[in-house]
Amino acid sequence: MTHLTRRHALGLGAASTGALILPRFAIAQADNRPSITIAVQKIANSNTLETLREQSNVGTRTFYSYAESLIDTDWGGDLSLRPGLATAWRRIDDRTVELTLRQGVKFHNGETMTAEDVAFSFGTERMWGGAGQAGSAGLFGSVTAGAAGKQPPAEVVAVAKRAFPGFEKIEIVDPRTVRFVNKTPDVTLEGRISRNVGIIVSRKAFAEAASWLDWARKPVGTGPYGIAEFKPDQSLTLVAHDDYWGGRPPLRQIRFVEVPETASRINGLRSGEYDFACDIPPDQISEIEKNPRHEVLGGLITNHRLTTFDKTHPQLENPLVRRAMTHAIDRQTIVDALWGGRTRVPKGLQWEFYGDMFIEDWAVPAFDPKLARELVKQSGYKGDTIPYRLLNNYYTGQVSTAQVLIESWREIGLNVEIESKENFPQVLAKGPTRAVRDWSNSAAFNDPVASITAQHGPTGQQWQIGEWRNDEMGKLSDELETSTDRARRKAMFRRILEICEREDPAYTVLHQTANFTAKRRDIQWKAAQSFVMDFSARNWGGFRS
Repeated sequence: MTHLTRRHALGLGAASTGALILPRFAIAQADNRPSITIAVQKIANSNTLETLREQSNVGTRTFYSYAESLIDTDWGGDLSLRPGLATAWRRIDDRTVELTLRQGVKFHNGETMTAEDVAFSFGTERMWGGAGQAGSAGLFGSVTAGAAGKQPPAEVVAVAKRAFPGFEKIEIVDPRTVRFVNKTPDVTLEGRISRNVGIIVSRKAFAEAASWLDWARKPVGTGPYGIAEFKPDQSLTLVAHDDYWGGRPPLRQIRFVEVPETASRINGLRSGEYDFACDIPPDQISEIEKNPRHEVLGGLITNHRLTTFDKTHPQLENPLVRRAMTHAIDRQTIVDALWGGRTRVPKGLQWEFYGDMFIEDWAVPAFDPKLARELVKQSGYKGDTIPYRLLNNYYTGQVSTAQVLIESWREIGLNVEIESKENFPQVLAKGPTRAVRDWSNSAAFNDPVASITAQHGPTGQQWQIGEWRNDEMGKLSDELETSTDRARRKAMFRRILEICEREDPAYTVLHQTANFTAKRRDIQWKAAQSFVMDFSARNWGGFRS
């Protein structure tokens, strides 16, 4: 029994006769697979679904259903790499990985995936653009260059260069084999290939799209569900891709609905309007679970919450002020009071799944108000306002955390004032009030180049928008990207942490991110160690009786 609500039945009936269902997703009248609705606070920051453009926490939630990479990650397990659209891979040398392609994979438009599609997905038209395309661009800015034509916008090229800084080419060896070739040695190539920016898309569908923006709002991939309808700032509807290589998808339709207010998402779950409600604050978990029909899943994920600094701001130019700010924060109190102990204070911007690259004896700056006050005094700070640009709970508990930080900084003599913004372009815009802001940092694979260099190094966002840079850190980042000496790489990583977190703070880590999703208890489904939501057959167990 599928426990379909009347709402689901009506929704499916409407979809079967309307424009949402594409020819390749045609479903027989007898199809009794369930449809689900998921309430999210935001679907896409860039209002596109092209992963090269939508690099965000919220975009990560949806892409896994419609797009796939050559190498996958076991987000629900040990975070190891596993076969995706490639069934196997092997190292040829320090610059080359050879991959065996999965056969019989169908795109959502019915075309069979070929080695040419793989080469196209990493090629100039989709990823790199023409001369002059790679300008300085923010991660969450509006779609600009290339939107009207087929050239990818500058923002896309910037992401590509950050994800694959040493990329040279894709070689087609034969119809079943391709080689990913780098210009420089890179011990992390397999991890880079697994990133969502490396999804494989249909070359034919891209060519047929009227413009880059048309493509970006309806990319054609190979996932278990295809994009039926995307209404920016409103909803995203996915429908089953019954020719999926991994078997018939268990759901007929998935609908993500944008519901910015936490209370509205929870109330919709309670009323039966939504089957899932995302981004649940810890203080709401026990209240939701008082109803035996609901439960909350989730926990720690490979993401850290940060506060970042613009060192070009007059009040933050002196690193002593930024250092003072890092020592004024009682992170454990934030974890205990605002998160109910459901997350933790990590050892800086790193994760244990880095393996032998994890620096065990590292720590975030100690909570030391006395030292913080002394640093403020030494800096010569005169009491001028330090603006703190803030969004309204884009991050779970963002506003309450900011209030704690403001009071902590005032305690040490800093005059920090919140400046509320509506979106990320406003937060990132250069100007006299850009000084302190919130951010988060994810590790897409198990090496520091996936996080600290990718986001804070020369190709990262802070350098791109002119917020922070440090020449020594930049040189170390470049070497970390290309070195094959494990011991040397670990020593460089430690030095980068010393610069970014202690000497010349680019950011300060607040806590590891914990992600909680409320859902109907009768649905058998598991949360990932990521913002990813997996609705494939391997993660959907149906309904409990």
